[in-house]
Amino acid sequence: MAKYDDENAKVPIRYTARDFGSIKAELEDYIKRYYPDTYKDFNEASFGAMMVDTVAYIGDMLSFYLDYSVNELFLDTAHEYGNVVKLSRQMGYKFRGKPTSYGEITLYILIPATSSGLGPDSSYMPIIRKGSQFYDKAGNGFLLSEDIDINYSRNEVVVATADPATGIPTQYAVKAKGQIISGMLARQTFTVGPFEKFRRIKLNGANIAEVISVRDTEGHEYFEVDYLSQNVVYKEVPNRTASTSDTVPKIMKAITVPRRFTVERDKTSTFLQFGHGSTDNSSTDNVADPANVVMNLHGKEYVSDTNFDPSNILKADKFGVAPSNTQLTVVYRVNGSSNANAQSDSVVQKGNVLIKFKNESKLDRTKKAAVRKSIEITNEAPIRGDVAIPSAKELKRRTIDNFASQGRAVTSNDYKALVYSMPPQFGAITRCAAIQDTNSFKRNINLYIVSEDANGRLCEANAVLKNNLKTWINRNRMMNDTIDVLDAKICNVGINFSIVVEADKNRFEVLELCNRLLRRRYARMHDIGEPFYITEIYNLLGKVDGVADVVDVDIERRVGGDYSSVAFNFADNTTTDGRFVVAPKNVVFEVKFPLRDIKGTVE
Repeated sequence: MAKYDDENAKVPIRYTARDFGSIKAELEDYIKRYYPDTYKDFNEASFGAMMVDTVAYIGDMLSFYLDYSVNELFLDTAHEYGNVVKLSRQMGYKFRGKPTSYGEITLYILIPATSSGLGPDSSYMPIIRKGSQFYDKAGNGFLLSEDIDINYSRNEVVVATADPATGIPTQYAVKAKGQIISGMLARQTFTVGPFEKFRRIKLNGANIAEVISVRDTEGHEYFEVDYLSQNVVYKEVPNRTASTSDTVPKIMKAITVPRRFTVERDKTSTFLQFGHGSTDNSSTDNVADPANVVMNLHGKEYVSDTNFDPSNILKADKFGVAPSNTQLTVVYRVNGSSNANAQSDSVVQKGNVLIKFKNESKLDRTKKAAVRKSIEITNEAPIRGDVAIPSAKELKRRTIDNFASQGRAVTSNDYKALVYSMPPQFGAITRCAAIQDTNSFKRNINLYIVSEDANGRLCEANAVLKNNLKTWINRNRMMNDTIDVLDAKICNVGINFSIVVEADKNRFEVLELCNRLLRRRYARMHDIGEPFYITEIYNLLGKVDGVADVVDVDIERRVGGDYSSVAFNFADNTTTDGRFVVAPKNVVFEVKFPLRDIKGTVE
């Protein structure tokens, strides 16, 4: 074995050399330094060089996977969507999965007239029950979220048919309205075996928007909570006090729920997570009895504060009872497609319509059948609220804002975080901006929002969605804050550009590359108040292979027809250097139809 001098022996290994080239260089240096007489052939074609390359390749791969794995442990550097969802959950952000579309349905029904013909016969004016099913022209399902009383005094009633001989009305048409939500109910059963701590169940359905109920064969109901340590939920119960029921129809009642679960989602799947308590010991006490948590220590006859068994302390609250030796029936609402928004007058098909008559057994069967058959439906306003699942970048931003808000709304970012965290059964907002009203003497917050239509394009949110949002915000707002939910102004943008193509390139192919690049870029929606950067278009086009020069980029407003009618002057809002267009705080830019709104020419 060769002897080495002290200088060579003191040279350390460079552990920061982790790419292929540096690893290979370090290996060759190591061999030359410590095995000078054993191996000397460093020719690229030699067997030794091949072994060095192989080891360097393996080291490079291991280094890559190590870096990749470490990056996936932190929210800022994670790339995989599933990992972003898990990290968001750790920071308290609840991934809502598929949002819900909300809207209003208009129902028309024919009611037979009274014997005198003076008005409809109230005996044949039914209640359309909650859970009735309807479909739009695309086949998307919707559920009635409330009962519709046809005999309601504010419903519109007009004469539909009359006796041609006498002119006495024979039928009246009643127009009524009710709230609907997207999706259809689905049912799934699970056979649960022996007791298992923290049992986790995967639901088989896709596009699950909401878990309606979970019950076992013994009749026990399991309640959804935000976190398993939450042992109290608030339940709506009917207000049966006659003097107050008109103004306060529901009473919020706090109930203890030993049987509970949380809903966990990733991009494609939905899970039910239960606690670790058994049905034999379903105590809901949150305080541990010292007598039950003492740990016997060898050689000691006394109890000190260090003698408590942490595992026994944990058992004081078992995070809910986990089901065992039973069968669970899970009812959930699922959207039938990836987009459940609907245009006006598109919800026209009846499914299973639940009708209840008063004193049904005493009514004429033929007349009841005629009433059922006469029902027609439509939606006068669009059904909106369903938005695309947020990208990994958007999810990170929402998680950080939600974590910073800590369940209260003080800053504008707090309000935005609360908007995006609204449960899916209330709808969803695509973009929002919270701006303090400078013209108000109070601390008034103007909350500007936009939603999506059935084609994934920006549109105004409907009234139902706005009301749900305001109710949601009121839970966390400051006492002295007043909230106005307003529509953000949508400004549709057209892009015209002119380029010079290199002489040896096909001008049509280069132009198509430019068009495709801009369409991909502006398929991403702008935020409310985000400027429209003209220089970005120059930079993008300049990087396209074959583009010698970008001659001109012109931005213009698209109005009329399918476009927004918002008045906006680009010239007045463009900076003096022409670098970008300033967006007012309540304006959002959108390239609505990229295929026809982005046009390029070659000079």
